[in-house]
Amino acid sequence: MKAAFFAKSQYLLHRKIMGYLRVYSRWYLDTPQRAILAAYAAAQNIQAVEIEQFAAQKIAPESGNYSENVVSYWQEYLNKNLTIIDVRLAEFRLSYSLVNVADINILEKLQFIDTVVSKYHTKIQPVIDNQLNSVAQPLLTENSEIKTGSMQAQAISKKPGLLPRTLGITINKIKADFSPQAEAEFIKNQRSSRQRTRTSLRFFLILILVPILTQHFSKQLIISPLIERYVNKDKPQIFLNSDMEGEALGELKIFEEKLKFAMLLKSAPEISSERIAEKVKDKALEIAAEFRKKSRDAISNIFADIISLIAFAGVIANSKREIVIVKSFIDNLVYGLSDSAKAFLIILFTDIFVGFHSPHGWEVLLDGLAEHLGLPANRSVIFLFIATFPVILDTIVKYWIFRYLSRLSPSALATLKEMNE
Repeated sequence: MKAAFFAKSQYLLHRKIMGYLRVYSRWYLDTPQRAILAAYAAAQNIQAVEIEQFAAQKIAPESGNYSENVVSYWQEYLNKNLTIIDVRLAEFRLSYSLVNVADINILEKLQFIDTVVSKYHTKIQPVIDNQLNSVAQPLLTENSEIKTGSMQAQAISKKPGLLPRTLGITINKIKADFSPQAEAEFIKNQRSSRQRTRTSLRFFLILILVPILTQHFSKQLIISPLIERYVNKDKPQIFLNSDMEGEALGELKIFEEKLKFAMLLKSAPEISSERIAEKVKDKALEIAAEFRKKSRDAISNIFADIISLIAFAGVIANSKREIVIVKSFIDNLVYGLSDSAKAFLIILFTDIFVGFHSPHGWEVLLDGLAEHLGLPANRSVIFLFIATFPVILDTIVKYWIFRYLSRLSPSALATLKEMNE
């Protein structure tokens, strides 16, 4: 018996090991295809930015009318994708030399990658981890001289010259304004800016309308009919929590007191106690129907909100290109503001969300959210949230001001300090 059990265990272990080996071998054989697809996707990202932001030209300051910070952002985006291409191509060369793969599409993808990367051949600065460096270094020796020359050229360009750098930029701008292509470049930049603005506004509109419409129509057409049909059909629940019950009792009590008060003031005909009890009963049935509907709406809101969040996440996941354009649009919009306007917006934001009067706003917001979801408004939980979250938010804002605003816009920081004082 023990021998049979041992033999069966050995057999199962052997099958499991062979399964792991098959999975690993399949993963290893797919390495060239996986590496070339990653490099191809990074090259497509670079080309998409060239078309959308730089009028199908290479990503460079002279190819678009952007501020220094926006150009720096796109340059970082470019370097990140170029690094992905370098590492993935090194992985492809290493695995392709060990695994024979016959795929005609690989040549087309390599041709596309070379076409995109050739514009930045002297500016590639790959950042390879130590683990990958030992593998990729022999495969990148053919480009080492070019990259070394590029790094030396950049080091030389950073040396201080005889004239201030800003003076040279101003002179180049004047030359560009008097060039024969200045008008065409201006029209091209204006069209690009208009297209970017339209795309950003359309994306903002989609972000607002898609969750709202999804929540509304899913609640009215799907969730509410299902709840009406299947949830507590025999004994429908009137109140979801004690707050609803207290509100209903208070409303009924006010109605009864109004009847008695009107009768005492002789503004209504005197009625018997039996008639008063009958009217109170009718009002109680009306209030019960009203709060039964509120309870069902609260349950429907929970499921409709979940569907709305899924729709919102789907829009975000499928709009990577639009998100990049929107970020560029917001950067241009923010950096185009004056220092006083930036300081004003920062003070307005902090006073609303983390200022002296902000706890009242948070309390109203949390009460409305609890009512929307049919939850009891627990005062202890609300006050605990108000005592912690605005403080954390205030700390984050102060850290951002100290860490980034002082570097991006020192004059805006000085204006903010003066306005606060």
